[in-house]
Amino acid sequence: MNSITDVEGVGVGHSTLIKGDDIRTGVTAIFPHQGNPYEEKATAAVDLFNAYGKATGLPQIMLEGAIETPILLTETLNTWRVADSVLDYYEERYGGAPRSLNVVVGETNGSYLTRNFGRHIGKEQVFEAIDRARSQEGRGPTPEGNVGGGTPMTGYGFKGGVGSASRVHDCFTVGVLVQLNCGRKEDLTIAGVPVGREVELPKPPEEPPGNSIMMVVATDLDANSRQLWKVAKRAALGLARTGSYGGNGSGDFTISFSTGKRSLDELKEAAPSRGDGFMSPVYKATVEATEEAIVNALFGAETMTGRDGNTRHALPLDQVERIFEKYGRPLK
Repeated sequence: MNSITDVEGVGVGHSTLIKGDDIRTGVTAIFPHQGNPYEEKATAAVDLFNAYGKATGLPQIMLEGAIETPILLTETLNTWRVADSVLDYYEERYGGAPRSLNVVVGETNGSYLTRNFGRHIGKEQVFEAIDRARSQEGRGPTPEGNVGGGTPMTGYGFKGGVGSASRVHDCFTVGVLVQLNCGRKEDLTIAGVPVGREVELPKPPEEPPGNSIMMVVATDLDANSRQLWKVAKRAALGLARTGSYGGNGSGDFTISFSTGKRSLDELKEAAPSRGDGFMSPVYKATVEATEEAIVNALFGAETMTGRDGNTRHALPLDQVERIFEKYGRPLK
């Protein structure tokens, strides 16, 4: 499916909220498996490439090397409302909440298109996203672009949002989901081609593009938290390939986790080496899938008008095709 859901057991659900002229928001849920994550914790890690953001629950992952809730992605000032609603979900859907719960929520700021101080995401949307992630639908291809937490986001001055991609290796699968909201138009690079410099829009972006990206990396390889941290660090390399340099006000977070369904032994036999050298194919897969997930977010997004009449234009794919031809890289 070329999606994070190619990692067996992983589910993704979106809830998208569009109302009137100034509400363009949503929430996305990523489940590591279809059980109760608190009772069956998934091994995990975090990399803070540039931690200008409001994420919750990350310090405990860094300390304990595990996640005990789904990962929720949303619009910036909804962060705490989403976290609060996850507590309600555990109590109502799982028949009782634990004495304590480390809720994991990531965010990016979509305030160019949505009235973020309205904090419109609450229990209804969070329950909808999580229920979808736990359903059969949630284990299918991941909807991309203007959906869920990616609804109001900007990517490289164009309409951004959610994107996903995967790499399937003989010994493992790696899947990535991003919530893209960073970069400048002139820096956008796709497969080495300076697309952003060449694309013509009706007018230049009216304000500096959004800052921040959430990157979620899933694998079925039974890696430990230290190894998953090394995997998470490689996501920033995939981001850099698309043109981002991680500006000071950019929140670039990566959460990686394992479903633990594939032993390391097969990979070690296929790539014998000292230390963690056998993990190199996993790093490569992570870089490639992250780069492609970002491009897929741009390709899947549609032009959107929101708060104060502000508009983010979709990346014009017809121009992209011509630009690739210009650089001797025809797409057909």
